[in-house]
Formats: sequence, structure tokens, C-alpha cells
Amino acid sequence: MTEFLSANFGTIVTALIVILIVFLAVRALVREKKKGQSCSCGCNCGSCAMSGACHKK
Repeated sequence: MTEFLSANFGTIVTALIVILIVFLAVRALVREKKKGQSCSCGCNCGSCAMSGACHKK
């Protein structure tokens, strides 16, 4: 087991960093959605034909 960890240490650390970044990004999106701040369209609703449908007040 120790040989496996020492031989693949760089890969394991890289995978953990990528997993952490994905987790933080998903968590931020979920928090924005819960607060009602999700703005996937760029938030320029003045010139959008769907402005009344996507952002309910």
C-alpha cells in the first residue's frame, strides 16, 4: 500500500485538488441559487426578451 501511495502521490494530490475545486464551484452555485442570485444569462435583463420569465420578483 505504501508503494502504491508513493508511486502515485502526484496523481492523488492532483485529483484531490480538482475534486476540491469542483466541490467549491458547485457549492457556490447552490448558494447563489438558494439566495435567488443565480444569473446564468449575464444579468442584462433590460435588453432580454425573456426578462419577465427568468427572474421572478
